[in-house]
Amino acid sequence: MKKAWDVLIPALILLIALAIRWIDPLPVEYLRNVTFDSYQRLKPRVYDPDLPVRIATIDENSLKLFGQWPWPRTRMAQIINRLAELGAAVVGIDILFAEPDRTSPQTIMKQLPDTPALATARQALAQMPDNDVVFADALRRVPVVLAFALQNADSHHPQEKPSPIGGFVYLGDDPRQFVSSYPYIVLPLAQLRAAAAGIGVVNAVPDIDGIIRRIPLVQLYRDQLVPSLVSEALRLAGGGPSYLLRSAKTTSEGVGSLLGQGVGAMRIGSQFTVTTTGAAEMLLYDTGTKPQRFFSIADLMDPSFDRSQVEGRIILIGSTVEGLKDSKPSPITRDMSGVEFHAQTIEQVLATNLLGEPQLARPYWAFSAELLYLTLTGVLTIFILRRRGALTGLLLALNVLAFALAGSWYLFSRERFLIDPIYPGMVVFLIFVTGTLTNFVRTESEKRHVRNAFSLYLSPVMVDQLSQNPRRLTLGGEIRNLTVMFCDVRGFTKISESLDPQSLTQLMNRFLTPMTRSIQAHRGTIDKYIGDCIMAFWNAPLDVPQHGRHALMAAFEMRRALHHLNATLRSEAEHTGRNAVELQIGIGLNSGPGCVGNMGSEQRLTYSVLGDTVNIASRLEALSPRYGVDLVIGEETAEAAPDFALLELDQVRVKGRQEPVRIFTALGDRTVADSSAFMKLRLAHDALLSAYRNRDWPGAAAALETCRGVMPAGLAAFYDLYAERLEEFRERPPTPDWDGVYIPDSKTG
Repeated sequence: MKKAWDVLIPALILLIALAIRWIDPLPVEYLRNVTFDSYQRLKPRVYDPDLPVRIATIDENSLKLFGQWPWPRTRMAQIINRLAELGAAVVGIDILFAEPDRTSPQTIMKQLPDTPALATARQALAQMPDNDVVFADALRRVPVVLAFALQNADSHHPQEKPSPIGGFVYLGDDPRQFVSSYPYIVLPLAQLRAAAAGIGVVNAVPDIDGIIRRIPLVQLYRDQLVPSLVSEALRLAGGGPSYLLRSAKTTSEGVGSLLGQGVGAMRIGSQFTVTTTGAAEMLLYDTGTKPQRFFSIADLMDPSFDRSQVEGRIILIGSTVEGLKDSKPSPITRDMSGVEFHAQTIEQVLATNLLGEPQLARPYWAFSAELLYLTLTGVLTIFILRRRGALTGLLLALNVLAFALAGSWYLFSRERFLIDPIYPGMVVFLIFVTGTLTNFVRTESEKRHVRNAFSLYLSPVMVDQLSQNPRRLTLGGEIRNLTVMFCDVRGFTKISESLDPQSLTQLMNRFLTPMTRSIQAHRGTIDKYIGDCIMAFWNAPLDVPQHGRHALMAAFEMRRALHHLNATLRSEAEHTGRNAVELQIGIGLNSGPGCVGNMGSEQRLTYSVLGDTVNIASRLEALSPRYGVDLVIGEETAEAAPDFALLELDQVRVKGRQEPVRIFTALGDRTVADSSAFMKLRLAHDALLSAYRNRDWPGAAAALETCRGVMPAGLAAFYDLYAERLEEFRERPPTPDWDGVYIPDSKTG
């Protein structure tokens, strides 16, 4: 039954994913759009300045020359006449002329008071032609497409059906059920419509993220199909009286409902064929904003203007002035004027039909191909996980995603087809994850036991290694070469007397946490906390090569952590007006053999270490106050890091051991050891110890003074100790059998 779940759960994930893709909710569509936008940013359409499309822009220079917008229709007539004079093939105006010109003479005349003083002015105005009539006359000089808008809300404009100039013919299903529909319309003035060669809708609806990726070529006003400004401009430029719409399922490929429904292609006039989305839209293949695409209307009116910028071209008139332009983000550009969307769409159609460039399209078979690819790769992943395991399944999932990305990019870069690679790849990875989850849960039970046993006294890295290979853990005791650490707070009794139990507990928690973190960061194992003391060791239960060096690095890190903690405590004390608590520690490190393992009783076990190495480490920590240093190291630990900044402190005979022990301290790692200051100190320090052990009290005193001149502040108490010894030995020399070994009293070792 457990193996059955290995198949049933991933299969259920696959079925749910297929259902989601069939529904195609907005998040899935958004993810797909972001992917396709990335393709366009990686390989945008190359702008071809030879394509016969330009934008005559109402820019800042135009407003400076002709005054603020709106301009009188007589000014617009001058612009149209100028374009006709320069040989424009078609002019498309991306501006609505839904209201009469308020600057027409007749309109101004009606606003003048009927007084004798103004009679002459009224007569003069009555003889002047209406501005809209002048504009309409100009529209007849060149094929012009005027703009109109469709709306979902009542605009309180006259609602009349536009007289279609170009008719619609369609094959297959009625396209009106597929295209965007609107109940309200804003048309140009009737006399302007009558003079224009065509009218086109300028609506374009952005996606949920506000980006315009599709330009409608046909839309629906109530029950009437209407062309876009782009479609009308192309129809007039190419000739032909009508449009041909073809539904996708009637193409020669025999597209059925599974492969998508809607308008699949559109023929504009007699020359241009366009592949469309189901809603008769064209996908925008963006170049970004290109200055070469524009020329200023102010420059246009200059007699020396370059005629080649207009002659034989489709000219679109629109605004690029902030506050006037209808700007939206495109796949590449954050802020593109509405007229440039129209220009880019016309460029794409011309490039496809005249130059043979592939058109950006999402082919009718894309949906089916993505579903089929998802089904096959999902089933294959489930089979591989069951038969070959997680590693092979991971490789398959990676290959599925890589193949999808490579194939999708190839189709985009070569054929301009948009095929989604992300959703199938994500689903296969999800199937892989769920397929391996059951096996993970089984093995996790064993690992959880190990984690629970060791997470409280092992570093997270070591716990993870043990959980991956539990056999490395030997229950019971074993002899291993270890490095043992004891760390104790100096003057803890005095500190505890000055604090209440709750404050003392909080202080110790704040102390033990960074100290433990430093130990575990350097692969140490926490043995136990004994009040204010920490006991830790290295090289068990896992091998830690050069464990002595790791222990020393942990001690250095503990120094830094304590310094930071004391600074924090001082800052808090200043804000609260209390006396600051200054914590000082002593650390003892010793390396050698020890018995380590799970020890205790049947009721309670602890993972700990026993042996002489442990006892000596404890004694060394106890010696740290005597020598005025915070770190005392045994000889074997020092030998593990000969390149560190080590100084020999003394030879001592600790309690419980007859043989003397050489003890050291460490000022830092190799960086400190290589410094000139430490080298000078090391020479003088070694000279001090040599003279001291050879009973050369004057030589030792001279070396001591040299040490004081180059020592760091933390060694002052240590050299004070030797100064006291030298003074005592000068007054009372040691016995002839004195061997230079210090014997601590019972309190310090």
